Amino acid sequence: MPDSVSTSDSDNELPQVSNLSQSSVESVKAELVRMNQSAAQEISADEVELHLSAAAELKVDKVDAHESALALMNAREVSMQTSAAAVVRADTVNVVNGAVGAAVAGTANLGNTYAGVVAGREVRGERIEALVLFGNRVEGEVHTVMDARSALIAGLLGGLFGGVLFLLVRGLFRRD
Repeated sequence: MPDSVSTSDSDNELPQVSNLSQSSVESVKAELVRMNQSAAQEISADEVELHLSAAAELKVDKVDAHESALALMNAREVSMQTSAAAVVRADTVNVVNGAVGAAVAGTANLGNTYAGVVAGREVRGERIEALVLFGNRVEGEVHTVMDARSALIAGLLGGLFGGVLFLLVRGLFRRD
């Protein structure tokens, strides 16, 4: 069973540094968390450094991930190299050679990145491949599966199909 790591005597005071190597923990709370070949369910910290590690939920100020897998991340600044994340919400997101399911950021700098949905005030990058990208200002080479026109058509067709299906099911299972 995973452990909970907190080396402080009181719950109000966070430990300064937690170093994890080849371990699995339930939760980590510290000012600085360093993980190497480790896994954590929940991390609350000012700064997190991950190498060959995995984390399910991060509530941090700054994240630096190398060759790591992350699920839900809420941070001020995120830097990822050769890493993957399911959902990222941050002021600044920097991803190089990685993958992101959904990223919501003020500024997103993506290089050689695959993404599902990217939303940001500013999106910059080299070779971004995304399903959907929303941005006030976009710079760089971006390849999207859906542009505005195809998203509109997909939405109309999905709504039409859903409405017809609803009417068919309602008509078939109607009680008199």
